[in-house]
Amino acid sequence: MKQSALFFDIDGTLLSERTQKIPQSAVEALRQARANGHLLFINTGRTYCSLPRELENYAVQADGGEGLFDGFLCGCGSYLTYHGAILLESHLEQKRGREIIDKMYECRLDGALEGTDGMYFSKKKSRFLKLELTRRYFAGKGIGVEKFIEDEDVIYDKLYVYADRKSDTQTFFDFVKKDMEIIKRAAHEYEIAQKAYSKATACEFIRQHFGMEMDQIYVFGDSNNDLSMFEYAVHTVAMGKHSKELEPYTEYVTEKVEKDGIAVALKHYQLI
Repeated sequence: MKQSALFFDIDGTLLSERTQKIPQSAVEALRQARANGHLLFINTGRTYCSLPRELENYAVQADGGEGLFDGFLCGCGSYLTYHGAILLESHLEQKRGREIIDKMYECRLDGALEGTDGMYFSKKKSRFLKLELTRRYFAGKGIGVEKFIEDEDVIYDKLYVYADRKSDTQTFFDFVKKDMEIIKRAAHEYEIAQKAYSKATACEFIRQHFGMEMDQIYVFGDSNNDLSMFEYAVHTVAMGKHSKELEPYTEYVTEKVEKDGIAVALKHYQLI
């Protein structure tokens, strides 16, 4: 069996958004895929600091110890690891990062900064309830409580912004589009990532690093921030519940994550 590299989104793909757990069927299937010699990577828009601890517990370390995942490709391709070693990392240059923050507030948007080492929120309470709920969620995990957006030495990789009818969204987009990719995640919610990197560039980096052919690459996802890797790969697996934007690029639709979708897909491709 030819070795392949498998790339997995997290939320709605590996983790059930209902239970916030990886189904046992997926754990067993991933373990079998690794036993068969395949390489397994998380490929996520989340930055490294915000990875679910459950996934970190499944990491394969440099000593080759037990685990499911050979590496974590985070921040939409801006931070890549393999067996605990950093292969690539890119952070927004500090001056540009501060310009984007200032423009966000000038245009009456609000948001959170996503860094490799931390999440950063404003010291001030936001008018956006979902942003405040996100702040509380991460604070409960001890993230986003030591530094704030207002701190001049904050370094980040990407940001997540919220808008409403008071916001001058287009002016903000025009300001960031030269070097940032704008990914719509929900009504008036946007993921803003470095344009030079994506889930697709992460896949390509790993493919070249291991000298693989395109038919050795398999990607698994469910949402529109998986679009770049679906456009990139030949073998593309959409979960049973997935964004319609993925459909033109989907080779195989599996079951929902809670209905053994990962195991079903790996069996379909005879990877296990």
